[in-house]
Amino acid sequence: MNFRLAKSVLALAVATMVVASTAPAIAAEKPLPAAEQPLKPERNPPGDIPDNQVFIKFTSALGFSISVPEGWARADRSGGAVFADKYGRITIVEVAVQSAPNARTARSLFLPELERSARAVQIAKVKDVKLPAGPAVIISYGSNSDPNPVTNKAIRLESDRYYFWRSGKLVILDMSAPAGADNVDQWLMMAKSFNWQ
Repeated sequence: MNFRLAKSVLALAVATMVVASTAPAIAAEKPLPAAEQPLKPERNPPGDIPDNQVFIKFTSALGFSISVPEGWARADRSGGAVFADKYGRITIVEVAVQSAPNARTARSLFLPELERSARAVQIAKVKDVKLPAGPAVIISYGSNSDPNPVTNKAIRLESDRYYFWRSGKLVILDMSAPAGADNVDQWLMMAKSFNWQ
């Protein structure tokens, strides 16, 4: 997932939920094509997080921590951070929101914006989950990547997006990789490692 998508989701959260007056509205950077078709997954997709991958603790000044793969490039952004390695991406963003989302509100508030802001989105599931940090919502979905600026090639991605809420703070954790890459266990481990400070 790119950072534009995370900002667009936050814009929807800010615009549609009761938000603290100090939270800025964040808009999508540019409109995306309306009728883009889902790409076929790669035959041998790159992007598996190896079973022997070492994870390190990332502690944000925003008040949370999470385990992330050691050696991935990190870019700090306003309200969060992005970690990337080849086609793998982990985006973590925080926004002020007064009420906690659940699967029902995520379907009505987040899905329409996700479908508008990402390319050829196909939703796999929206579900309430219980994690060590508390109740959360997961949206699993597929989308096309942005075209590579050099080759103009795009690939099919699969993503798990978690919404964590506590005391007026909503943290969105989005993990993506090429469709078919086997990251289920590692993604779940990272989601379980999320902790409020």
